[in-house]
Amino acid sequence: MNAIVALCHFCELHGPRTLFCTEVLHAPLPKGAGDSHGQGEQAEEEEGGIQMSSGTCTHSPAEGAGAESSSPGPKKSDMCEGCRSLAVGHPGYISHDKETSIKYVSHQHPSHPQLFSIVRQACVRSLSCEVCPGREGPIFFGDEQHGFVFSHTFFIKDSLARGFQRWYSIIAIMMDRIYLINSWPFLLGKIRGIIDELQGKALKVFEAEQFGCPQRAQRMNTAFTPFLHQRNGNAARSLTSLTSDDNLWACLHTSFAWLLKACGSRLTEKLLEGAPTEDTLVQMEKLADLEEESEGWDNSEAEEERAPVLPEGAEGPELTKCPTDSSLLSDCDSWQPRKLSVFKSLRHMRQVLGAQSFRMLAWHVLMGNQVIWKSRDPDLVLSAFEVLQTMLPVGCVRAVPYSSQYEEAYRCNFLGLGPHVQVPAHVLASEFAVVVEVHAAARSSLHPAGCEDDQPLSKYEFSVTSGSPVAVDRVGPTILNKIEAALTNQNLSVDVVDQCLICLKEEWMNKVKVLFKFTKVDSRPKEDTQKLLSILGASEEDNVKLLKFWMTGLSKTYKSHLMSTVRSPMTSEPRN
Repeated sequence: MNAIVALCHFCELHGPRTLFCTEVLHAPLPKGAGDSHGQGEQAEEEEGGIQMSSGTCTHSPAEGAGAESSSPGPKKSDMCEGCRSLAVGHPGYISHDKETSIKYVSHQHPSHPQLFSIVRQACVRSLSCEVCPGREGPIFFGDEQHGFVFSHTFFIKDSLARGFQRWYSIIAIMMDRIYLINSWPFLLGKIRGIIDELQGKALKVFEAEQFGCPQRAQRMNTAFTPFLHQRNGNAARSLTSLTSDDNLWACLHTSFAWLLKACGSRLTEKLLEGAPTEDTLVQMEKLADLEEESEGWDNSEAEEERAPVLPEGAEGPELTKCPTDSSLLSDCDSWQPRKLSVFKSLRHMRQVLGAQSFRMLAWHVLMGNQVIWKSRDPDLVLSAFEVLQTMLPVGCVRAVPYSSQYEEAYRCNFLGLGPHVQVPAHVLASEFAVVVEVHAAARSSLHPAGCEDDQPLSKYEFSVTSGSPVAVDRVGPTILNKIEAALTNQNLSVDVVDQCLICLKEEWMNKVKVLFKFTKVDSRPKEDTQKLLSILGASEEDNVKLLKFWMTGLSKTYKSHLMSTVRSPMTSEPRN
């Protein structure tokens, strides 16, 4: 993430100051800024793909080539002990990200003068005018010219400070406003954790100092002493002194570097060429529904946590225990990776089932009829459904991968069942359902004992039945004929066939959109609809059924967009 994270402090003598900042360097460092050979032993550790190196710079990034006058930071005469983080001549910290070849550099001030000005301005605003109520908490501010800032102000206990506390802030600066706003929950939680750790360490030091030498009574005895003389000599205390942590800056560098890497990895950008497809819109809608559902579960869990505690001896609701079947435990103990018996592609399924059985199964899938797959192996059922679903739009898929009882067709059009689950007789005789039963194949000389390793599906026999079998000479929907033509063409690889499926689905989804607008939005008469179907090349009965079923897979976004563009009768122009 192209951002800068900094720790700022409001000094009682010098005002807002930048104590420590971490920035991202994409370009390689100049010669001499690599590993130092005169710094003694290096303490290196790897965490999350980042190689942490302490003291690996031969000079300070804030001091340029080593000349103190060229540093954009304040002069030493304008800095007290509370304004300074690293000692004079400290080389700073560098972290090397092996995955992306990015370096995270930490020092008191940025090396670039323009970045120093941006960080300096953000520091002043975060500790002066841009403050939330109570002077402690998160706030967002900034502009296009100076960058946008996430700032979290907080207090650190100090027995020698005015009011027994000092004021600090942690800021994150970047030019991308949208990205920073979307990262607000993540930054708030992680920065809050860093602040809690600092405050916890400082509180222990504060309590120890108050226990040894209480300052409140001493200050009351010197209440009439002018404040400037009272604070002389005690105003400057470093953060390492307040927290009693000599490795504080190395720990902050580790935290800030991880924060920059993690915040940049959690959100990714995707380049979409043209309008999003219906499958993309449906997937986004499903993801939004899942997020709302998870938030509802979180709220319900929070309410359960606030429930009153039952007194001792009182009986509460009985908890459901996990089954302790010995067979399950033995399966878990003896589990080991194995070669699953799965379908790899539509072409593979067609070869296993046979051309006639596959055509019947594919016809029912495209028509929206219920596909019932009965097998002892859940992995086999799941792989079959994943392969068959590639022929349908995402919005038309309602799957129950494996169930212990029959589910009605309105709940799912893909249903996996165990071999002993009973299917109602009217479903077996229905023309709107197809049943695939998987049985163990009888061993013969054609399939020797070692054949299962090379052809794992050879140990099964597949039976495809339906109340309305598809005749071989039936024309069928146009898309089914094109799919079979692609599958039988051995010159096309599996990847090319997958792309053909995507193109075919987009072609017919465009026809579905035209038919939806023509019939549902414009409410055209039946005669005009028949003419439209002829123009679309979908006037056959199977094609019409397919279009009507696929119409249920249109996204809510597309439907609401069409409905919102319909002009009401009150605003329509009068006709002559």
